[in-house]
Amino acid sequence: MKKTPLYEQHVNLKGKVVDFGGWALPIEYQGQGILVEHEAVRTAAGLFDVSHMGEVTVKGPDAEKFIQKMIVNDISPMSNFQIYYSPMCYPEGGVVDDLLVYKYHQEEYLLVINASNTDKDFQWLQEHLEGDVEINNISDQCAELALQGPKAEVILQKLTDANLSMLDYYHFLPEVNISGVTALISRTGYTGEDGFEIYLDPKDASFLWDKLLAAGKEEGLIPCGLGARDTLRFEVCLPLYGQEIDRDITPLEAGLGYFVKLDKNDFIGKDALMKQKEMGIPRKLVGFEMIDRGIARSHYEVQADGEKIGFVTTGSFSPSLKKNIGLALIDAKYADEGGEIEILVRNKALKGKIIKKPFVKKSVKGAK
Repeated sequence: MKKTPLYEQHVNLKGKVVDFGGWALPIEYQGQGILVEHEAVRTAAGLFDVSHMGEVTVKGPDAEKFIQKMIVNDISPMSNFQIYYSPMCYPEGGVVDDLLVYKYHQEEYLLVINASNTDKDFQWLQEHLEGDVEINNISDQCAELALQGPKAEVILQKLTDANLSMLDYYHFLPEVNISGVTALISRTGYTGEDGFEIYLDPKDASFLWDKLLAAGKEEGLIPCGLGARDTLRFEVCLPLYGQEIDRDITPLEAGLGYFVKLDKNDFIGKDALMKQKEMGIPRKLVGFEMIDRGIARSHYEVQADGEKIGFVTTGSFSPSLKKNIGLALIDAKYADEGGEIEILVRNKALKGKIIKKPFVKKSVKGAK
């Protein structure tokens, strides 16, 4: 397994290290557990090691044009130091990956992509490269920390002179001094809470990790594993590649239509997505809560009147709501709120009810 620059910190903090897509990362920390870590992020703050994420730079006079072709969102309105989210699709409309676009200026961008898709994404970008553009996979040159929770700003502000209160949601500061370390700070995250993602040289990662934990101790900051990261993102219905989106699920089916700009110039997947929208979107991602006792896990079959109508994409106990909930991709004609469905749990059909998404509202600061 690959190790991030923080591997020794995870071992010293008694992290339960598992194989996470080929990376040795903590699922939780001994003495805390997922529920405690989840609660800390909702009420105070949590610190995550997400150094396994991929980073690709896109530079050159045709950088914007190239990115416009590769993703479904329209980055033409972006201002410098702004960030956009977008799926990147195959010609058939399925999703190659979802990513963040960081804009430095018209000819320089940073793409942040999913760890497990890094090689695939970079190859896909290379295969479609055109114009005066240079792309580089700099994933090995970047560590990434995610400081998340309502106390995140107070904690990080202790270590930097940069005025964090002026940094809006989905914007970034390219070169910030944090306790003597130069880093990129963005007001982003994957938990539904206010917070920051910090990109820095891997050689500085362990130093800053320790500094942040020390600075945030009195605010309730604790290290968090990827188990809590998943329950947090799931409660606010942020998609996970391989579950809510993948090669066989389009962004329209996954409820990401807001990010699909069919009125912009040509992009990969446009024809398929336009056709799907005109013909009627056949499947819909719905939220549900269990009526019967049981947890609906990913890929469990969903039925109505004894017939298969779809499958569960994510299912779990919700630490915030204290009940079993899930997301499922089902035939659109069964997707009305209040409707009853059945989920096959260990070959037993358990009842569930379709409910409104997201299960928990985001609580982000500075959103426009």
